[in-house]
Amino acid sequence: MEIYERLDKILPRVQEKRFRENKGLGNEIGFYIFDYDPSDELIVRDHIKFLKQKINNEDLEIKIKEFDLYEIILEILEDKGYLNKVFEMEKQRGTEYVINAIKKTLRLTQKNDLVVEYIRNRVNDNDIVFLTGVGKAWPIIRSHTVLNTLHAPIDDVPLVMFFPGIYDGLELKLFGEIKDDNYYRAFKLIDR
Repeated sequence: MEIYERLDKILPRVQEKRFRENKGLGNEIGFYIFDYDPSDELIVRDHIKFLKQKINNEDLEIKIKEFDLYEIILEILEDKGYLNKVFEMEKQRGTEYVINAIKKTLRLTQKNDLVVEYIRNRVNDNDIVFLTGVGKAWPIIRSHTVLNTLHAPIDDVPLVMFFPGIYDGLELKLFGEIKDDNYYRAFKLIDR
């Protein structure tokens, strides 16, 4: 199925009462993945803007909150006064060192994970969470890790991760090439 056909199916899907109530067949958590070819990134970004405008301006019952993982990283580092230090550190010590330092600063996968806190503090009961920036945030944040850490704090609202790669219901492959750990708790939002 072509990307435009799949994108056109998102709006009716997220407006379904069952989707908004965040109930799966066995009361599973309402996490969804919309996987797409990375070459369609700009098309997907434009469609997300359209969806947010359409729903946030017309539907009083629900709101879409988009969280770009990369932008969250930058904002947290900026707020802590570390962003310019990170650039200097990368020049002096290299990319691998900086990636590890950023992960520690963000407290990724810990109880007080700053990315999870950032999202949790901005989500309300009638929201639909759109996670974007997955490709931009790699390898600092890995898709399966952020989904796993968001389970407990964001389990009462539906979440859609826009994933530039392949999700087959079990395995995440970023950009269709980089194998992430298996993740089986999410549903495909729209089949390919």
